[in-house]
Amino acid sequence: MIINTGMRTDIPAFYHKWLINRIKEGFVLVRNPYNPSQVTRYSLSPEVVDLIAFCTKNPAPMLPHMDVLKPYGQYWFVTITPYGKDIEPNVPDKQKVMEDFKRLSDTVSEDCVGWRYDPIFVDAKYSVEWHIGQFEQMAGILSGYTKTCVISFIDIYKKVERNFPDAREVFKKDRVTIGKAFIEIAKQHDMTIRPCAEGDDLAPYGADCSGCMTVKTFETALHERLDVPRRSQNQRNNECACLLGTDIGAYDTCGHLCRYCYANTSAVLVKRNMKMHDPNSPFLIGNSQPGDVIHEAEQKSWLDMQMRLEI
Repeated sequence: MIINTGMRTDIPAFYHKWLINRIKEGFVLVRNPYNPSQVTRYSLSPEVVDLIAFCTKNPAPMLPHMDVLKPYGQYWFVTITPYGKDIEPNVPDKQKVMEDFKRLSDTVSEDCVGWRYDPIFVDAKYSVEWHIGQFEQMAGILSGYTKTCVISFIDIYKKVERNFPDAREVFKKDRVTIGKAFIEIAKQHDMTIRPCAEGDDLAPYGADCSGCMTVKTFETALHERLDVPRRSQNQRNNECACLLGTDIGAYDTCGHLCRYCYANTSAVLVKRNMKMHDPNSPFLIGNSQPGDVIHEAEQKSWLDMQMRLEI
């Protein structure tokens, strides 16, 4: 099975000690975000966990501890965008993140690392032309270290609307202009552009619109076929073919405090929750509470032992 760590928060950036402790102890407890007294216990045994998937803006804290992850397959999405501190106040220097990306790729291989340039929004400061110029520079630096760049355009969720009231959806003509330019630049660096939940608008120009965190993504990282149960093939909407679910993170806990974030309600709540974090707890935030009902997740390996994937 696949364990996701990054749909709700950035565990490598802020909670790497906790993750290392959880792996060593062999299990994690995860609260249902919509019914907190319902708790799921997931085994982290490599016998049932085939791959751990990461989404992060800062892989650096995990890099000295990669030996802990050796028993597992890995796939890393590293989001690197060139926005300033006005948009991403606590994200490390982007030049350093790109160097860390290269170190990560050297450690796990380019099949196991993808670059995310998202979300894309456009305003007077961050124009269409600015995005294209920045992407070209960054693609040159990351060339040879990944085969994939995922892009998406900003969605104005309620939390985004509250934290970033100036944000606007990107006009279709601008999406196409940016997308076409990115696709051509990516080709020059042996990368494929994969739009995330953006439909097929960019497919005629050479984008791979089949999804970004798909079964195929993980099979390529593992060099193995996966037999994924249908019930595990969760989808957010009709435009998303990604393999979601089984996320061990928690909302309102990401200290990057990016203005466009859909996972944080407010900086005040994030700071409160981060103070409750205990690296030795089986929970990401806090500990056991009266009334908690814990159930064991049904887990098994998804490796298809009948077939090996030829890459």
